[in-house]
Amino acid sequence: MDKHHHKSSHHRILARGAFTRLMPELQQAVSDRGYHTPTPIQEQVIAHLLSGRDLIGCAQTGTGKTAAFILPILQYLTKNSRHRARGKNRVLVLAPTRELAAQIGDSVKNYGRYLRVFCAVIFGGVGQNPQVRALRNGVDIIVATPGRLLDLINQRYIELDDTEIFVLDEADRMLDMGFIHDVQRIIVKLPKKRQTLFFSATMPPEVVKLSEEIVNNAVFVSVTPDKPAVERIVQKVFFVDKNHKDALLARLLEAKHLSRVLVFVQMKHAADKVVKRLQTLNISAIAIHGNKSQGARTGALTKFKLGQIRVLVATDIAARGIDIDSISHVINYDLPNTPETYVHRIGRTARAGADGDAVSFCSAPERDCLRAIEGMVRLAIPVDRGHLFHSQAAELAVGAAARPLPKIRRANPNASANRKPAARNKRRPVSWRRWQKN
Repeated sequence: MDKHHHKSSHHRILARGAFTRLMPELQQAVSDRGYHTPTPIQEQVIAHLLSGRDLIGCAQTGTGKTAAFILPILQYLTKNSRHRARGKNRVLVLAPTRELAAQIGDSVKNYGRYLRVFCAVIFGGVGQNPQVRALRNGVDIIVATPGRLLDLINQRYIELDDTEIFVLDEADRMLDMGFIHDVQRIIVKLPKKRQTLFFSATMPPEVVKLSEEIVNNAVFVSVTPDKPAVERIVQKVFFVDKNHKDALLARLLEAKHLSRVLVFVQMKHAADKVVKRLQTLNISAIAIHGNKSQGARTGALTKFKLGQIRVLVATDIAARGIDIDSISHVINYDLPNTPETYVHRIGRTARAGADGDAVSFCSAPERDCLRAIEGMVRLAIPVDRGHLFHSQAAELAVGAAARPLPKIRRANPNASANRKPAARNKRRPVSWRRWQKN
């Protein structure tokens, strides 16, 4: 969307393209957000959804996909208003992470500000009582992660048999995180007659198979399929030995134009280690990863969004859950194992039509990962060799030296062959495990 900033919440509506199909209240809400021209996926999707078609959408991150399905859904609910019943919903949006679910909920709130549409956001990691209270009077839209949703269904707080529209968002990520069986258990609880919207950033065979199982006579919409959005992102790679990554990161952050920086690492403990190192250098930094409580994760995102923290260090749990404008730089402290994850990471910058920068550190064991990434983006990422920590060994690594060392499972020295097995009645219930997962 073309974005312009406005001080007033009631300024002249300048809707164009597919936005002109929306009711005045939605046009006003879109305009209030500073958007006037639809993005390509919005232009293609909105008309199909308003006509009630099932849809498969393949779109890269940062394309305006969420608004593409939220706006038609809000219009449908308003024009086909009906009484809300206890524990019932009309729309279900399923998302893989808490952060993404919360941000979809925010989109419903922002775009539905002039409408009487009620939304509940359901995810684990927090107490369920406020979520249960929100469901008591009935809601129009439920945005949920799979585990907590199944918990509340099993406790009979939610029944999905009145669902009219089902949205499966970030389907490839859902499968990557091992939620396929939970998703299938949810789908069988939905009515057969419904509108289904299926979105995925990539379409590997297993995702295609899942889409074919749940949509009916769907329209297929793809925005630059299998090709990431790199046109507005300036990419650069630094070859560096692993033990020099901290020093290189500190050196880069001496530049003031790196004003709001998102750093990606592979491991949770590495995120905490990098934050501690930066804090010793008086660089404001905070970590977000799966071991953090939901309150800590939300607080970290809020501080980063408000500019109170300069550097957010994240694992890939946040790769698709962060939608913050004005991220100046994404830094891959560790390269991801899959090229698709690289695309999702760098997509956190260059949002809403802005330009962005993506910097990647590459040590010798990551060299083949970089080659795979370059193959996918169809670009030889420019190399910066003018820094103090340049590693020629990393740049020239091939064969076994260019791949991560295999993980070795170490025996527990404290294990005892005579140790008694744990009592069966000490096992935690299934609902607790799902709470942890989401």
